[in-house]
Amino acid sequence: MSEIIYMIGSLKNDKIPHLAKEIRELNEKFEVFDDWFSPGPEADDFWRNFEKVRGSTYKQALSNFAGKHIYEFDKHHIDRATIGVLVMPAGKSGHMELGYLIGKGIPCFVYFEEEPERWDVMYQFAFENGGNLCFSKEELFEELKKLV
Repeated sequence: MSEIIYMIGSLKNDKIPHLAKEIRELNEKFEVFDDWFSPGPEADDFWRNFEKVRGSTYKQALSNFAGKHIYEFDKHHIDRATIGVLVMPAGKSGHMELGYLIGKGIPCFVYFEEEPERWDVMYQFAFENGGNLCFSKEELFEELKKLV
């Protein structure tokens, strides 16, 4: 049985595919999903601009084919996940995905390369279901190895 690790983060964070590769190399039982990263750092901006040219509001754009298909693609793979890893910095979508996984009972980890300047008590949600906060790759890797 393999563990399906859903990498959560920002399209603008070019460290995600490199970290995902390193996690894959930790254990052959890790299936790491980071394919959502492939459209590139401006994908959300291009989608918004395209919809604005069409005259769509944000709410309408979410109901159009591109918005629905992208959401369903991501959600399908989020629903397959047995582990979540949020790579900081991340925005609203990443935090929504993290909360969704934690709410489903999935262990999730928040990876900071260093302690953030601004602290937030709500990251304690990551402790639910056996998750944790990690402040180095080595710490993250050790936590993930414990789950196999």
